[in-house]
Amino acid sequence: MEHPVPAPPQLGDLEGLAYALFLPEGEPRAGVVILHGAGSAKESHFDFARGCRADGIAALAYDARGHGRSRGDFGPGAFDDVLAMAELLRGHVGAVALRGSSMGGFQAIHAAARDPSLCAVVAICPAPDDLLLRSLRSGEPLRFRCDVPATEAWLQTLDIYAAVGQLGPQTELLLLHIPWTVSEELHAAAHEPKRLLVLPGGHHRSLQHDLELQAVSRRSILSAAER
Repeated sequence: MEHPVPAPPQLGDLEGLAYALFLPEGEPRAGVVILHGAGSAKESHFDFARGCRADGIAALAYDARGHGRSRGDFGPGAFDDVLAMAELLRGHVGAVALRGSSMGGFQAIHAAARDPSLCAVVAICPAPDDLLLRSLRSGEPLRFRCDVPATEAWLQTLDIYAAVGQLGPQTELLLLHIPWTVSEELHAAAHEPKRLLVLPGGHHRSLQHDLELQAVSRRSILSAAER
């Protein structure tokens, strides 16, 4: 039996950022900007985006600067890029959430602290600022293009635990993590509405692509959008 090929997304470019937009049939119930991790690309999250589309959620995945087909280097403008993508998605739907993994979770929390109108943040194993800083200073080869001096200086000014406490009063937070104190501390620093799911075993990719956990994320986004 032949299986139908999923409809391709709409591809575009916004100020050098390459994106893929998955729009459901009919009016979207909510929207989500998908933020990948360090060294990854938007295509790694097309499975989640297709699931969103099937549930009536508009999903926009994009390549962070220094990754994939986007121009420029990763650096201090990353949060501005997240918010530009959220604004682009608002052209299709009013209630917009962010869903990020690892470095994408770091970006999602910090960007949402600057935009209280976002309905939800889903952060999967979010990387804290000091972990990213240590990674840059480790001497290990980077898997993406990065303005290292500017990014090091920028990371030293950030505090993800302060940022999570500055989410909008109605922004719902969902943290998904393997056992690790970072998300527990983020959860403690955040205000309601919030939820922490700690999953034994696994790793970043298994949490990102587990179908049941993807469904949990989509339900959280829809619940926040419809409040």
